[in-house]
Amino acid sequence: MRVLGVDPGTRRTGAGVVETQGNRYFLIHFEIISVKETLPLPERLNAIYKGLCRVISEYHPAVLALENVFFGKDVQAMVKIGEARACAMLAASEHGIEVVEYPPARVKQSVSGNGRATKEQIQHMIKTLLNLKELPPEDGADALAVAICHLHNVKTTDRRQQTRDQSPKTTDLKAKSVVSGLRSLVE
Repeated sequence: MRVLGVDPGTRRTGAGVVETQGNRYFLIHFEIISVKETLPLPERLNAIYKGLCRVISEYHPAVLALENVFFGKDVQAMVKIGEARACAMLAASEHGIEVVEYPPARVKQSVSGNGRATKEQIQHMIKTLLNLKELPPEDGADALAVAICHLHNVKTTDRRQQTRDQSPKTTDLKAKSVVSGLRSLVE
């Protein structure tokens, strides 16, 4: 499965495409979509949208993964991140791609084993997980982390489903016990 992780921002948006084969993650592409801060906000959002559309068209991800919005003290920054997130969602929707969201702590937990990991710890883990030669920039590492989080989540869900499919259903066991109880009454 190929996933596009996005770390939205109105000046710098990280975009990272990761693929999984078995238990290994492979970096397909990552970039920072940088937009001049002096441009009016609508032009910056348009550039982010077009940049993400280009990445989607070129790398054909099946899913776009984002971090949920966290609540901070800077309301204006939250609104701007929300606008950049909307650009990512719109680009995905226009290309028929599913959008999934994860809480920041879950992304950190999936990548580092620590839901309160620092940016630097995430960068180091991304470098290790993707076998990179150098640390990715923060925005790139965050985008790659959310993509890996989704891939990890899919693997975990698949394993749970396989376990459920292989084990007898609880209702089947109850039905068998009721039937055997009724047989003992009849005999």
